[in-house]
Amino acid sequence: MKFEIPQDKKLVFQMTIPIRWGDMDAMGHVNNTVYFRYLETVRIEWMSAIGCRPNPHGEGPVIVNAFCNFYKQLEYPGDVLAKMYVSDPGRTTFETWCTLERTDRPGVIDAAGGATTIWVDFQKQKACALPPWLRLIVA
Repeated sequence: MKFEIPQDKKLVFQMTIPIRWGDMDAMGHVNNTVYFRYLETVRIEWMSAIGCRPNPHGEGPVIVNAFCNFYKQLEYPGDVLAKMYVSDPGRTTFETWCTLERTDRPGVIDAAGGATTIWVDFQKQKACALPPWLRLIVA
């Protein structure tokens, strides 16, 4: 199965993540839960890069849905190139997408996933409008 990012997604960040020996399971490949850790890592690094750090006394992003589709097994040793995309800004939400590919197999998508991100007022524990600066980035 081949995965392609739809045209309406915007590439905003990429990074390389080393596959660690401890990422593997008894079957000798990266455990499915670790893929979610890779997706989280690239999402957090992107948010940090754009100055989007959650403030427990203010506002910030919360993930309300996450998914991952597995196409090929990842195995140690190696490095994963994670590419982060954004799309579909709403009043309070936007979508994040990520592809994972080994650096020694460029263009071959091993897994792809994403998350729905909602902007929250942490004190009120309620969704609030995306800040204008973030809307510009995700639009």
